[in-house]
Amino acid sequence: MTAVVDPQAVADPLPPRRRNRAWEKFRRSPSALLGGAIVLFFLIVALLAPLLPVPGPTETDWSAVRKAPSAAHLFGTDEIGRDVLSRMIWGAQASLLAGVVSVLIAVLLGVPLGMLAGYMRGWTDAIISRFTEALLAAPFLILAIALAAFLGPSLTNAMIAIGLSAMPIFIRLARAQTLSVMTEDYVESARAVGIGHLGMIGRYILPNIIPPIIVQATLTIATAIIAEASLSFLGLGQQPPAPSWGAMLNIAKNFLEQAPWMALYPGVAIFLVVLGFNLLGDGLRDALDPRDN
Repeated sequence: MTAVVDPQAVADPLPPRRRNRAWEKFRRSPSALLGGAIVLFFLIVALLAPLLPVPGPTETDWSAVRKAPSAAHLFGTDEIGRDVLSRMIWGAQASLLAGVVSVLIAVLLGVPLGMLAGYMRGWTDAIISRFTEALLAAPFLILAIALAAFLGPSLTNAMIAIGLSAMPIFIRLARAQTLSVMTEDYVESARAVGIGHLGMIGRYILPNIIPPIIVQATLTIATAIIAEASLSFLGLGQQPPAPSWGAMLNIAKNFLEQAPWMALYPGVAIFLVVLGFNLLGDGLRDALDPRDN
């Protein structure tokens, strides 16, 4: 007698036991905890920027132009006497916002298209796959620069450009995961009891492809932050006088000998936050790996 698989019983991608194991694996990974701590630190700094006791990011002091780090200005001042620490703190908002919003755009556009391609197959899959391959033919950063230049220089347009450039990654990932889930017994059982397309996607496919999507999103945030800094460095992202780490590096390149601290701190901040998201993403990937849970 053939066993009947209950689709509702196996639809949860992270049942309590597996969820506990994933948390234990994540908690026991020093690199993952370090990455999470770095990301949390920058998030707290960005959120508390209005409350921290630092000068305004656009306040100038013409008597303290390009002053080295001191008790008055812990990170020194820039070419027109603005406090570098203040601009670093407020610049964290732009960088983290760009990273998160860009990836959110990529996920909201890419995941539905990828699921549609994997679920419908046929000509729908062919059209979406050819569209994705056309976008992937251009390097990520080159495509982001081209889109940002077309849309115009601003942080909002930079986030849209980065999000659209990252979208193909999530289309391919969602398609591959959907094709994998479609072969599972509980999907066949759900079809046998007459569950419709929307119910199938919403209740059985989407929940089971979320873990790899989360991991990829975390890793892509790091790439998006670098892309935002690159666009701002080229004048296509956050516009002066609003602070941005990439724009700060663009200005600092003209004063590397006279005021190296202007480039040091934004560069270190970009390195640390990207390192944090990469370590966090690697930790999540190991923790959510179904082969080890």
